[in-house]
Amino acid sequence: MKFSRTSASRGPRSPEVTGFYDDDTGSIQYLVVDPETRTAALIDVVLGFDPMGASTHSDNVDAILRYANHEGVEIVRILDTHPHADHLMASSLLRERLGVPNGIGEKVIEIADLWRATYNMPGAFDPKADFDNLFANGDTFEIGELSVRVMLSPGHTLGSVSYVVGDDAAFVHDTFMQPDVGTARADFPGGTASDLYDSLQRILKLPEQTRLFVGHDYGTEYRSIPAWESTVAEQRRHNAHIGGGTPKDDFVKRREARDKTLALPDRMLHVLQMNLRAGRLPEPEDDGSRYLKIPMNKF
Repeated sequence: MKFSRTSASRGPRSPEVTGFYDDDTGSIQYLVVDPETRTAALIDVVLGFDPMGASTHSDNVDAILRYANHEGVEIVRILDTHPHADHLMASSLLRERLGVPNGIGEKVIEIADLWRATYNMPGAFDPKADFDNLFANGDTFEIGELSVRVMLSPGHTLGSVSYVVGDDAAFVHDTFMQPDVGTARADFPGGTASDLYDSLQRILKLPEQTRLFVGHDYGTEYRSIPAWESTVAEQRRHNAHIGGGTPKDDFVKRREARDKTLALPDRMLHVLQMNLRAGRLPEPEDDGSRYLKIPMNKF
């Protein structure tokens, strides 16, 4: 992880947000701080994973926790927006290290049902055991003095959630990309372009000045520096797929056509088996090693 950037608080009820870029996956990890109390939450932190050697490392976790300690920040929550298909989530490791609750949307239970069948592992995955909080649409909680509202945002997955923090920040994961890129894919099991369009429209109903923090950026032909912050107003006007009031039918056709050209993430079949356990690795077998089960010729 070589790149980070802080978006300053705009005043009362406005979080300070630092994004940390994961070079391997183009993912953005967030430290969300209440400037009044210096308490914070982590969102979508990445546990390093090498699919070639099936090995893990905690470089991102270590760097982000060092930064938080240097800034005098107390982390009180660990949050994920969905079970990621392109990276291994650090939720379980962070819960173990910090002793604070972790959370995700409650529809992870339905996502687990889908993937039990894919892996032919009928007894696998118990989100109620691996996550302390399973959030429903409209649930609220606090980070210090900042209120947080959970917004169900399906499309990329059937159970993705956004976190609307304070008066002017929303963490919208794999829904929007940066305006010059467009939107996220919607072709994973349980995802649909139709649901994604509806989620995008709900996000666009937030106040125009709301800062939107996305889950990924890979740059473009014209922009090599990673970016992850925009506003509702910018997305309404300039988003490459939906800006200016694109009709739903047009969006769905374009999104589905684009998705048909995309390869699966190289980590997907590895990491989902762990992410449905909050990133917890499989239990060691009798030789002391841990093993994954990968379905052949299903995709």
